[in-house]
Amino acid sequence: MAKRQENNYFVMLRELVGYSADAARKLESCLKEFDPARLPAQLDEMHEIEHSADLANHGLIDKLVKEFITPIEREDIASLAAQIDNITDEIEDVLLRVYMFNVQQLRPEMAQFLTLIVRCTALLEEVMDEFENFRRSHTIKEKIIEINDLEEQGDKLYREAIRNLYTNGASAEEKLVWTELFDCCERCCDACEHTSEAVGDVIMNNT
Repeated sequence: MAKRQENNYFVMLRELVGYSADAARKLESCLKEFDPARLPAQLDEMHEIEHSADLANHGLIDKLVKEFITPIEREDIASLAAQIDNITDEIEDVLLRVYMFNVQQLRPEMAQFLTLIVRCTALLEEVMDEFENFRRSHTIKEKIIEINDLEEQGDKLYREAIRNLYTNGASAEEKLVWTELFDCCERCCDACEHTSEAVGDVIMNNT
């Protein structure tokens, strides 16, 4: 009888995405009722999520290097883990920059970005829920396409947010700060899309 595989990498990848989704929800809660005075404590809470994600990622890699047989290519597992970790890092980066730039008031587009980021990570959780059984899933490809659609909405929002910033009398300092912040938000959406597309590539190469 074949030896039962001890490590379920699909479950571990899903756990990593869970940290990304937790970070997205934390970002939304921090900025939805924005209070600059609370940012130091909120940054600590966000960093706890990011640190837990790092530990989970390191644990996955430690197991992977010792694994004899993996359900998909070990390079694909390692690459997906790194890309998911990048999502969590990018989300934390938004809050870090709000703090570092001493932002006192949020521009209205930020709320729209938060909604997109939360939705992207939630959909990626749904993708990873289906990933282990991707050969039988009837919805995983549609969810990947939906994440792509959300990323395109993020691109459009980014273009309009930057245009508003540079056409509605913002100061030079405000332009500098918010160009960087909008870049960070767009990178969160991009990171989700890149990860979902990588999942799609794995599916295509294994069916």
